[in-house]
Parts: sequence; structure tokens; C-alpha cells
Amino acid sequence: MDVDAFVARNQYGWARLQELSRRARRPDRLSPDELEELLGLYHRTSAQLSRARTEYATDQSLIGRLTMTVAEAHGVVYGERETSGGAGLRRFVVETFPAAMWRIRRFIVIATALTLLPWAVMTIWLAVSPAAFDATGDSAQRAAYIDNDFEDYYSSEPATAFASEVFTNNVRVAVLAFAAGVLVCVVTVGLLVYNGANGGMAGGLFTHVGQWERFWGLILPHGLLELSGVIIAGAAGLRVGWTIIDPGDRPRAAALAEEARPAGAVLLGLVAVFAAAGSIEGFVTGQPWPTVVRVGIGAAGFLAFWGYVLVLGPRAQSRPEAFSSR
Repeated sequence: MDVDAFVARNQYGWARLQELSRRARRPDRLSPDELEELLGLYHRTSAQLSRARTEYATDQSLIGRLTMTVAEAHGVVYGERETSGGAGLRRFVVETFPAAMWRIRRFIVIATALTLLPWAVMTIWLAVSPAAFDATGDSAQRAAYIDNDFEDYYSSEPATAFASEVFTNNVRVAVLAFAAGVLVCVVTVGLLVYNGANGGMAGGLFTHVGQWERFWGLILPHGLLELSGVIIAGAAGLRVGWTIIDPGDRPRAAALAEEARPAGAVLLGLVAVFAAAGSIEGFVTGQPWPTVVRVGIGAAGFLAFWGYVLVLGPRAQSRPEAFSSR
């Protein structure tokens, strides 16, 4: 059975399951017959979700729709409510956030390309072209930037205040990149390209004068996590924007509502990522330690974060209740 026939055959049952799940949360509840119907539809739709993940794995809109439908029904059928704040936080860390990250993995790849390709182009262009290097501005200001200003920035304030300021700025950029996705992806794409080109310009200036090792020694400790966070926020924005462009077989408003919860979970989880990146930038990047130590700390944080996502993400997304509001 092709995906269109699969949807046509079962969409009434999915809509009915959504209706019963929502009604069951209101005071009037359901009749015994409706409760029995709800239970049967829940088990049937759960089986259909497993089938869709196997046979129609490329249709993420269908899988997302069924995941949300089953998750909502799961909370009603099993009456699972997290009464402990610690338990709710644990569930977010172990299930909700990694599942939401895995859900947008293709958009993370796209956002990474939109950031790193302009970065590489600008770095190479400025590194090999004297004309491009000279066009970046006044020679005295450029020399001051390379020799002093860039490095001095990381020790310009007390570490605690600097880390807090960096954290606030990174969250602001991430929220902008995410929210801009509603404008049909265009602004988010522009922000990612601009961010990458800006980093590439700095790298190109240092590379042109033979100081590329100093540049990367200052960027990598915090930049591995910081740039990951900005890229992920952009990817979440692109996912929301693409839902507006192509909602699949869902009404556009319903599709947007379905994608909003996991995308919002991504943004919420990034707060911890930016807190870690800001702490490294404030307390590690500007320290007079060997470069290998500072970069090693940043690399350890980067590998720990992406290892966490890659290990828990696929497992968490396979659980239909990953995005339920239990």
C-alpha cells in the first residue's frame, strides 16, 4: 500500500482518536463505550505508527503527525502525569529534548551547510587574495584587531560577568534564528549564512597573516558548542518554516501546531548548551593556558553533547510519548 492510500484508509481513525483524547481531558469525560473506542484506536494507531516508521520512513510529516496523535492519547490512556519536578526534568533530558533533536536531524545538516560553507569560502578568499584582505577596512584598525582586540575581547570583563553576557547574547541570537523560520525560512537562511560568513572573515584575516593557529585556539574552546547551538536553533526554525511551505496532508495551522512543541523543546534545551558555551568562553577561552588544554576542554563538551544526542535521540524518538504533555 502506498503512503497516500495508507493515509486515506486510516485518517478518519486518527482524527477520531485526536477528538476522543482531547475530550477525555475535559470535565465531562467520555462514556464507557467511548473510552473503549479510545483504547482500541490508541493501540491500532500505535501499530500504524510503527508501520509508518518502517515503510514510509521518508515521510516525516506523516510520522510526526502519528507520533503527536499517539503521544496525546498515551497520556489519556495511561493517565501518566509527572507530579515531581525532578521527574519532569529527567524526562525532558532523557526523552523529550534528544527526541526533538533527532526529529530535526536533516534540517541540522542543512543549517550546518548554510553556516560552514560561507565560513570556508570567506576564510579561503581572504587568506589567498590580497585585494580582498585590503578591502576589509583600514590597515591600522585591521592590524589592531588581529594583534590585540580579538584576543583581548575574551578577557575584557570579569569571567562571571562576561559569561553571563555571552550567554544572554547567544540565547537572543538563537531565538531570532528560530523565530525567523516562521517567515518561510528566508530570514533564518540569511542569518545562518551571515553568521558563517562573519566567522569566516575573522578566520581569513588571521590566516592571511599566518596566525591561523592563534585564531582557532581562541575560537574552538567555546565555539564548538556555541556554533552548534546557533545551528540547531536555525534548524528548528527551518523545520517550522518548511512546515508552513509544505504541511503535507495536514491543514497548515494543524501542521504548524504539531511541529511547534518539539521545536520549542529544542529551543528550551539549547539554554543549557549556551550556558555551557558561555561558561567556557568566560572561564576558559581567555586563560593563559596551553592551547591544547583550552581546545581540549571545548572538544570534550562538544563530543559529550553530540554523543548524548546521537545515543539517546533515536531511542527517544521511537517512543510515541516523547512529546506528550504528561
